[in-house]
Order: sequence, then structure tokens, then C-alpha cells
Amino acid sequence: MTTIQRLDHVNILTANMDDMIAWYGDILDLHPGHRPPFSTPGAWLYCNDIPCVHLVEIDSSRTPKEPQIEHFAFAATGLPAFLEKLDARGIAYSLDHVPEMPLVQVNIADSDGNHIHVDFASGEIPS
Repeated sequence: MTTIQRLDHVNILTANMDDMIAWYGDILDLHPGHRPPFSTPGAWLYCNDIPCVHLVEIDSSRTPKEPQIEHFAFAATGLPAFLEKLDARGIAYSLDHVPEMPLVQVNIADSDGNHIHVDFASGEIPS
């Protein structure tokens, strides 16, 4: 029997590789690490020792297919510092409580417009 244990990574096509690497590094503290020598250019962005965001570079004249994924999410700690960072960078966000769960989601978009939410324990909400 196969048991799914966790989301391994998300793969994003982008014509804005440098901007995307910079955004994920600055906002989510994910940084490039080892990536196998695939025939297409790209970057793997790491959370601790897990390459969780895979970027694949496409030519700017090529339009990616319409996305079939609405969002992806990260669990995190340090909500006040994260909100301060978003405010300082002028990044729009919504702070949304998850019904019947002690979670709050910070909904944001990366530099290509992909929807991400970062989940924190609701006890971290600043007073």
C-alpha cells in the first residue's frame, strides 16, 4: 500500500528567473542549492535541506499553460516578523483565520503572481 507522506515540491515555469530567485530568497528565505544538470535551465530553492520550490526557466516569448493549481502553502513560525517584512517591502497580503483550526494564513503572491499562503499558529497573531 502506498501512503502519501507530504508535499515534496512545487514546479514553477518562469520567464523571470532572477526576480523569482530574489523574491523567494528575500520574502520566504528560500535559497538556491544543488540542482541536477537537467537540459533546461532552472533553480531549486531550498527550505532547510529540502528543495521545495523548483523553478524552470522559459523563454519570455513562451506563454506558460494556464495554471491548474490555485495555490501552494508553507507552514512557518514567526508571524510578527513575517508581517513586518511584507509591510516593509510593500507586499500586499491578507490575514485569514482557518475555521475550526488554530491557524492563520498569510495569503501573498510571488513576483510572477502565483498564490501562496504561509500558515502560522493563530496564537502568533500580534495584539
